[in-house]
Parts: sequence; C-alpha cells; structure tokens
Amino acid sequence: MKKELKLAGHYARRYLWRYAVGILSLLMVDAVNTLIPRLTGEVTDGLTQQTLQMDGVWQLALRIVLMGALIALGRFGWRVCLFGSARHIERDIRYDMFAHMERLSQRYYNEHKTGDLMAHFTNDLQAVRQLMGMTIITTFDASVMLVLVLYNMIAHVSLQLTVVAVIPLLVIIVGDIFFGKAMHKRFLAKQEAFSALTDQAQESVSGIRVIKAFVQEHRELAAFARANRNSKEKNLGVVRLMALVFPMLDLIIGVSSLLTLLYGGWLAIQGDITLGQFVAFNSYINMLVWPMIAAGECVSSLSQGLASLKRIRLILDEKPDIADGKDTSVTGLRGGIELRHLTFSYPGSAAKALEDISVKVQPGETLAIIGRTGAGKTTLVSLIERLYDTKTADMVLLDGKPVRDIPLHVIHRDIAYVPQDNFLFSDTIENNISFGLDEGQESHEAVVDAAKAACVHENIMDFPDQYETLLGERGVTVSGGQKQRISIARALMKRAPILVLDDSLSAVDTDTEEQILTNLKQRRAGATTLMIAHRISTIQHADHILVLEEGRAAEYGTHAELMALGGIYRSIYDKQQLEKQLREDRG
Repeated sequence: MKKELKLAGHYARRYLWRYAVGILSLLMVDAVNTLIPRLTGEVTDGLTQQTLQMDGVWQLALRIVLMGALIALGRFGWRVCLFGSARHIERDIRYDMFAHMERLSQRYYNEHKTGDLMAHFTNDLQAVRQLMGMTIITTFDASVMLVLVLYNMIAHVSLQLTVVAVIPLLVIIVGDIFFGKAMHKRFLAKQEAFSALTDQAQESVSGIRVIKAFVQEHRELAAFARANRNSKEKNLGVVRLMALVFPMLDLIIGVSSLLTLLYGGWLAIQGDITLGQFVAFNSYINMLVWPMIAAGECVSSLSQGLASLKRIRLILDEKPDIADGKDTSVTGLRGGIELRHLTFSYPGSAAKALEDISVKVQPGETLAIIGRTGAGKTTLVSLIERLYDTKTADMVLLDGKPVRDIPLHVIHRDIAYVPQDNFLFSDTIENNISFGLDEGQESHEAVVDAAKAACVHENIMDFPDQYETLLGERGVTVSGGQKQRISIARALMKRAPILVLDDSLSAVDTDTEEQILTNLKQRRAGATTLMIAHRISTIQHADHILVLEEGRAAEYGTHAELMALGGIYRSIYDKQQLEKQLREDRG
C-alpha cells in the first residue's frame, strides 16, 4: 500500500495548488454549513420566547441567504479544482503508461494479453480518478464535517446528548476496518475478471475470420459466456458486500436518531436544553448522517483505487529487458553486419533457437536466409534488430561495433523492417506508407514513388479513394499481397541503410516478385539488404545465402556455390522447379 500511496502522491504534487484551493473551498462550505442549524435554533428560541422581532427574523434570513451564496461559490470552487485535478492526473497516468509501454521489450508483450492491458487504461484508470477526486473530497469533507458538527453539538447544545447519539455511530468505524479489507480483495478479483473478459472479446473480434472459417462461433460464444459470467459474479461480489454494509449504516444511523429523539426530548421537557437547541441538535444529527455514510464509501473507494493503482504500478515498475548502454557515440549505421558464433535461447527455454552461426556482410551487400519453418530465420533478424539480447555482447555486430553499444533509436531508425505479419493501421493508405517519417517529412510524390517501387501503385489507383482509401483494422480490407507490398513501400520510405524483408514476397506472384526485386536493386544501390524467403527465385541473386537447419548454419555461400554442393539448397531448388513444371503442365 505504501508504494501505491507514494505513486498517488507523485502525481498529486503536480497539482498541489489546485488541491489547496479546492480543499480551502471545501472547508469554507463545511464551516458555513454547520452555522445554519445554530441560526435556525436562534430563530426557534426567539419566536417561542417572543424575544425576536420581525426585523431580527429578516436579518437572520439575510444571513442564511448570504451563507447559501458562499456555499454555492465554495462548491463551484472545489468541484473545479478537485475534480479537475483528478482528470489531469488521469490524463498524466494514461500518458505515462502508454509512453512506458512503448519502451518495454518484446518479452513483456509475449507474456501479457492485449485485452488485459486495455483494462488498465479503462477500468483501472477510472478507479484511480475516483480515488484522486471523489475519494479525497469525501474523506476530507466527512472528516471536517464530523469535527465541526461534533464541536457544535457539544459546545452549543449538550455533551451528554452528544455522547448518547454518537455511541451507536462508533460501530461504523470498527466495521469500516473489516469492510475495507474485504472490498480490496473483491475489487481486485473484479478487475482481473474484467481484464479476462476484455481480452476474450478483443481476441475473438481480431480472429473473427478464423472463427467463421472453422465454424467455431458456438465454441467462442461459450468461451465468452464463461468470461462474461465470471465477470458478473465478481461484480456481484462487490455489490453484495455494499448491499450488506449500507443498510447496516442506515440501521445504525436510525438508532442514533431514535436515541436523540427520546433523550433530547426528555432534556427539552426538563428544561436542560431549549427547544431551539433541540431543533438545532436534530439538524446536526442529520448532518452527521453524511460523514457516517461517507466513511463506508471512502473505505470502498480507497480500496478500489489502491487496488487499481497497484495494477498500474506493476506496469510502471516493469523494466525493459533491452536498454541503451553507456556508449551513445554512434549516431548512424553504414550497413555492415557480422555474426560471430551466434548462439541464442529464448528466455525461459533451454532449447537453442540458434547455434554457432558466423556471417559477415559488408555495407551494400545482400544476405539471404532460407530454411524450413522454425529453423530460426526470424530469430536471427530479431537479434540484429536487438529485440532480444544474446548472452555475450560480441555475437552480433553492426559496423564492427557490438549491437548493445549502439543506441536503440539509431538501430530502429536505420533498419527498415518488413515483418512476416504485415501490420497496417486503421488509417489511409498514404498515412500507412509514410508512417515511418516525422510529420512534415513526407510528401505525396515520395509516397507514390515508394508505392511504384513496391509494385502496388496500380492497385491503389483502382480503389475509389486511391491513396486516401481508409484501411480496416490491421489492413483487413486489402489482400495479403497488397498488404505485403504496402508494407514494403512503408519500409522504402525510410531510406534506411539496412532493409530487412522477412518472407515479405510470399503472397505475390513470381512476375511481380521479380519486378520488386529489380526495383529494390536499383533503388537501394549501396545499401544492405537482409532477405528471408522460402522461394529460391527470391534470393538466388544475393551476395550471401545462409541455409539454416534446426538453428544451425547448414550451408553458406552464393547461389552457384550452393548449387554445386548438391545439399539442402540444391534439394529445395529441385523441388521448387518440379512444382513449377507441374503447375505449367496443368495450365
């Protein structure tokens, strides 16, 4: 809890003056509120004892009106300052969470689902906003009102009557301790259930094509129903607890009011207090109802807010596995790549994804990587991009320097990457192609030029809105081949010294593939290219070809050298030629 309170204080200090003004306004409202019953009592005594003339009544009425105006002004002040501060803090935490998540390494996203992370940005932040706004207001308001009301009850009415009326209310304080602990546990369970429900919905919507293709709508609906039912039960757990507590509060407050009526009435009859004091005391008892009810609400909101703060803190405390080293002297890459006895295992796995691979590529050369599925091709590229770190720093070098000694922003800026899973944003085609550039750098002509190099310009021009065509989520409104070529155009816009194509031509026909490769050779003369492919036709003109087999370098050389070996590469080539011949014969 200390860490959560420290985190809350960190953000609250940014708006300290707002909180100060808001709390002062709230204090003024409470102070004025507690004066009104005294004035009501004075009016009652003056009228019953016939010591108050009509002029005096008007004066007291005017004072009450002025107090009402002060209360209205104060309430406006604390609402603007305190609720406004809570909204500012919500915005700041949301921004910091998003910025921090952008810095986290690939491992974190492998271990955490999207729906769960989205729940932090919705339900958890809403609970934190309540904590930093309404809970602070309620806690302060209830505490001040309690002190002021009790002071007026004791000082201006009767100590004995106050003790009798307050004794039942002390039960609430004891109950709040147990209520807070139970609420904290139940709210954590509720938030986790909401995360699971959000993740189930997000994953089902993202995979709706697969669900329909395999006719699994009923199974997914059943899975969603289970997550929905679990979320309902956890929410009902919170509701049941509150349903038990708040009627108990009403009962205790009712007992207090009954004791006030009986004992206070007897004191008034005996002449120990005046009728006006009895009327004022009943007003004070009614004013005590709010602090007592607020006590339960404060504990509930505090428990929920701290539970959500804990979930948010766990994100903010997460450290990226991949971070810049002390040496930040490298400001750019030329394109040299060297792998020295590269061996790598994924975190938590004993199996070696890559083992003893050595390759050296000069700036401007092309390295092609081929192998069966799961041979380690994408893993090798991920290490060059430093999505993961090797055990020793000298296994992966760029321009002769260990990749760990090169700032991350330089690596990411100077390596253009077209991944296997081509991700397009729900935006226009033009904005997707120019995504890698800073605002103001892109131009329509450059976008068109990159699209032509990727052989997708004609397809784009066939769309009704051409380059302003809005793509669906993850680019679902275009074909797989078009998605690949738009991704290639986006990478070409960066004009990076190193271009990585991770099986990025698998969805295009051989003629289009040949044209794209020709365009790349002309456009990227003097730049380094890494190509992962399954087709020999894609990589046969590369300067270096690496054949991977179960994470090892099975063969290495040029196309002619590998063909002469008569090994794995030659076997793949012969099979693909046979498949090509069979297709031509069928045609």
